[in-house]
Amino acid sequence: MADNKFVYFFGGNKTEGKNSMKELLGGKGANLAEMANLGIPVPPGFTITTEVCVQYLKDKDYPKGLLEQVDAAIVKLEEVVGKKFGDNENPLLVSVRSGARVSMPGMMDTVLNLGLNDASVLGLAKNTENPRFAYDSYRRFLTMFGDVVLGIEHDKFEHALSEKKHALGVKLDNELGVNALKELVEQFKLIIEHETGKQFPQDARTQLLMSIDAVFQSWNNQRAITYRKLNNIPMEWGTAVNVQSMVYGNMGETSGTGVAFTRDPATGHKRFYGEYLINAQGEDVVAGIRTPRPISTLKEAMPIAFKQLEEIYIKLENHFRDMQDIEFTIEQGTLYMLQTRNGKRTAAAAIKIAADMVAEGLIDKKTAILRIEPNQIDKLLHPMIDPQATLQVVATGLPASPGAAVGKVVFTAEHAEQMAESGAKVILVRTETSPEDIGGMNAAEGILTVRGGMTSHAAVVARGMGKPCVAGCGEISIDIKKGVFSAGSCSIHEGDYISIDGSTGHVIVGKVPLITPEVSGELKTVLKWADEVRTLGVRTNADTPYDASVAREFGAEGIGLCRTEHMFFGEERIPVVREMIMAETEAARRSALVKLLPMQREDFAGIFHAMEGYPVTIRLLDPPLHEFLPNHEEALEKLMELESKDAPESEINKVKKVMERIEFLKEINPMLGFRGCRLGVVYPEIYEMQVQAIIEAACELTKEGMTIVPEIMIPLISHVKELQIVKQQVVKVASAVMADKDVKINYKIGTMIELPRAALTADKIALEADFFSFGTNDLTQTTFGFSRDDAAKFLPAYIEKSILEHDPFAVLDQSGVGELIKIGIDKGRSTKSDLKIGICGEHGGEPSSVIFGHKVGLNYVSCSPFRVPVARMAAAHAAIQEEEMNKK
Repeated sequence: MADNKFVYFFGGNKTEGKNSMKELLGGKGANLAEMANLGIPVPPGFTITTEVCVQYLKDKDYPKGLLEQVDAAIVKLEEVVGKKFGDNENPLLVSVRSGARVSMPGMMDTVLNLGLNDASVLGLAKNTENPRFAYDSYRRFLTMFGDVVLGIEHDKFEHALSEKKHALGVKLDNELGVNALKELVEQFKLIIEHETGKQFPQDARTQLLMSIDAVFQSWNNQRAITYRKLNNIPMEWGTAVNVQSMVYGNMGETSGTGVAFTRDPATGHKRFYGEYLINAQGEDVVAGIRTPRPISTLKEAMPIAFKQLEEIYIKLENHFRDMQDIEFTIEQGTLYMLQTRNGKRTAAAAIKIAADMVAEGLIDKKTAILRIEPNQIDKLLHPMIDPQATLQVVATGLPASPGAAVGKVVFTAEHAEQMAESGAKVILVRTETSPEDIGGMNAAEGILTVRGGMTSHAAVVARGMGKPCVAGCGEISIDIKKGVFSAGSCSIHEGDYISIDGSTGHVIVGKVPLITPEVSGELKTVLKWADEVRTLGVRTNADTPYDASVAREFGAEGIGLCRTEHMFFGEERIPVVREMIMAETEAARRSALVKLLPMQREDFAGIFHAMEGYPVTIRLLDPPLHEFLPNHEEALEKLMELESKDAPESEINKVKKVMERIEFLKEINPMLGFRGCRLGVVYPEIYEMQVQAIIEAACELTKEGMTIVPEIMIPLISHVKELQIVKQQVVKVASAVMADKDVKINYKIGTMIELPRAALTADKIALEADFFSFGTNDLTQTTFGFSRDDAAKFLPAYIEKSILEHDPFAVLDQSGVGELIKIGIDKGRSTKSDLKIGICGEHGGEPSSVIFGHKVGLNYVSCSPFRVPVARMAAAHAAIQEEEMNKK
């Protein structure tokens, strides 16, 4: 605030801002200024900067000089518009809107028609020769001012409005006559007086200052806070306030208002897409109260305005080089643009638009890559309804956000959150959603609404979240009191399963089978571009040939983690594994291992085959033993049953022996117990069997002419001597097998760095290792001292209280765990400069963690098959961002 300029004017050849000033003017203010600079018809106004918001929320007061600058801007506005603010004869009315630097649709507050009072409404009625319009505007203003500024529940005004419509036998707001609107105005003023103990303020300047306060304060309302958390928007950014002269879409049949996109935000297809309402104000479109008309029909209704709108949207898209979301109002045939911004879009649309704009020459490939958020790809790979499924479609609404979802019906956002927390999948069914529903929408698998169009709140927010949404489904009716919604003769109760298809608008009774789409078309193209620029390798975590094949389809360049303990959970294998674990002698253990050897060999052969030519990192057995032990309670029940039946002593003793062995092997903290390399040190025969199976499988396939690249990973090393001992065993067995098979396999031996001590002594460990792989799940667990199985009980509170910004098991803790990774990399490469290093924890597919991996010099990340495309895109983002930083 060094220059003490807090207010920037736009419009009327006096524009002071521009598009590059988003941090200061917010997205809305910067783009309004830019449109004015382009000569596009924008109602003039002024923007109060985000810096004022930050100071106001911090100090509970405005910076010195702000109010004088606001007054000066009002005078400028009066000169441009030719009306006087607060005048009773020819009143200047304004809107007061929020505008953060990134779009937060519906999350903060707006006040329209500000400046009306009991006297100026008469002047407005006289000047426009339209008393109905004047009183319609006044009742709207009282509703918004009462709700946004005075904190009165919106429902109190809505109830009075509904009662009036019911009494007069009309359904829509615009069917109310002037006398009814005058009566509503008086009712609304009484509601304000009753709720606040004060009369509605008649002074226009007082109204303005109170509204500016309210918009700044709305930065910290609950829905805005929730939205920021969901979208990682910093709290400290604040919002700008835009004060703009009013234009009216509710002045009769030659007026209207609409929301449109320069391309289809659901599919990305290049077509003008949107909706509008005749004789309405902007909130009528987005609130979903009336069902709007498709934008294409505006060409017949108002051909001149439509032609101008077409020219403007093309100009805006070419100027901003991105798909635009625009709002417009037509006042008695004259078009005004109220907003343009980069439009929110589905994952599929983001990818198609990026690819198409490269083909059209609007952007280059690197810009296209940066336009696609890596997590959008994850959303695109979410399931869709199996085309072979038989469906009982009971209703069809608007296909507002594509994708399919299955879940139990809930009717409130609160219930959706409660059910989701208990692990249930739910579909939120509402008459219409409002910004207060944001938490429930996030918790739900999908959203179904009775009212609202393709640009309603439900549609826009669902698309931004990547959730399926069916909107405007007027074929259903909800009875919340009875906990049921009906579609024709079909009644669906709360808790019943339904399925929705956001691509067709279908509402389907019961659960339907879902399938996952393939990586093809534009997605394949942009991922290929990502591969051209990224330098970080992307592997997969896969334990079966099927997972390995899926990962190959998604572009994986090998397996970074094959968990061998996951191979033993099969019904026919668990008994053999238990036999091995329960064995009290080496001979008994080896007897069980002989049975497991062919199973393991077959497992490895299948995975090698699926990943031919690519490295396959196989982690030797790392089982928390409790996962494989027989159930103690079941054994006790068996014992009691045998004793009650006077069974032979030999049978009873056999069960007692099992119970004694379970008790002996039971651990207080299995995750820090007898697992990982400790198993190989104490019982070397276990790892010998696995190495034999790995090398035998590799030899067999090599003889068939395949290229096999095995990497044997020794888990949970904390001391270099552990690695030395186990490595000797591995080399001995591998050498014997290769000699026996007369085949040479170029295998590598490495370790997982998943304990802090391993990271701190990585220089010593590297002398014995061909590669490192950071097991970030366990490294997070052991660095924080959090049990990942129990942390869910307290982590939400930690995040809510801002102790942690994210769940560290989902998003890598860069300042703590990340520092250990950096130490491990630096120390490891200090003694072995060509040491290959990756990460294979769940963080390997989380975009910010992938970008961190690029920055610290990893060779690759490894993640689950379906996150491979996400990691590929995130790695490309990292490379491009680094390149741009180096240019500065």
